[in-house]
Amino acid sequence: MSDLITPMIGFIGGSGVYDLAGLEDRKWVKVRTPWGDPSDEILTGVLSGVHVAFLPRHGRGHPTPPSALNYRANIDAMKRIGCTELISLSAVGSLKEELPPGHFVIVDQFIDRTFAREKSFFGTGCVAHVSVANPVCPRLGDALEAAAKTTGIPYSRGGTYLVMEGPQFSTKAESMLYRQWGCDVIGMTNMPEAKLAREAELCYATMAMVTDYDCWHPEHEHVTVEHVVKELFSNADKARALVKTVVPALGAPRGPCPAGCDRALDWALITAPEKRDPDILAKLDAVAGRVL
Repeated sequence: MSDLITPMIGFIGGSGVYDLAGLEDRKWVKVRTPWGDPSDEILTGVLSGVHVAFLPRHGRGHPTPPSALNYRANIDAMKRIGCTELISLSAVGSLKEELPPGHFVIVDQFIDRTFAREKSFFGTGCVAHVSVANPVCPRLGDALEAAAKTTGIPYSRGGTYLVMEGPQFSTKAESMLYRQWGCDVIGMTNMPEAKLAREAELCYATMAMVTDYDCWHPEHEHVTVEHVVKELFSNADKARALVKTVVPALGAPRGPCPAGCDRALDWALITAPEKRDPDILAKLDAVAGRVL
């Protein structure tokens, strides 16, 4: 029996990316989860012979703000539908001069400054502690970098994404502070998304798409929705080109993730089996079924 995994590539599209073009056998599928409803139905289909799933993070038409997103339902739904890899396409502000609007950043670290969100599938009745020291799968990062080179998208490999609560943009003092911390980009959505993807044993990576300079830049002191939306349309076209290139590169059958993303729960569960709450275990069927 082969131990090879046939990948299903999942994409979570942020602001401006509400659909994937070029899919064959397109179908919007409603996925029910024990954590509630995800942001929208999931678009499934085949691209270059590879099975793909796409979830618009804020819902089609962007009705849901960052703090109200059901991150647990979103990740559960993507795992439940069969995704093995998860790529986030996310609009961000730049905290560095050399990362102008239109530039893409393959993020490798996060600082989580959110405070109003459910951040774990686990809790009382079944406690688990996963490592997120390296929250991004380097294998997916390599594939995104190769795709960016092929498509000619201006990009940087590596960077820290500061995740703020929102929905307001930063104060200038906050923006300057995050620059002092050495952060590269700022956004509102990739936490707890990345943490939950690790708990669900999904390989995860982020392609951050710069729309503005936040408010620290002396020549761009105010972020406006009008400016951001204009840049979103340009970035969305680049993102679609990136997707068409990266999917075939990730679609071949593969072995276990070299970074161990798909085995993150091997040593994470700390609650003794006889003390685990059956009701909690039932909710964990998709994200943690392998170890439970």
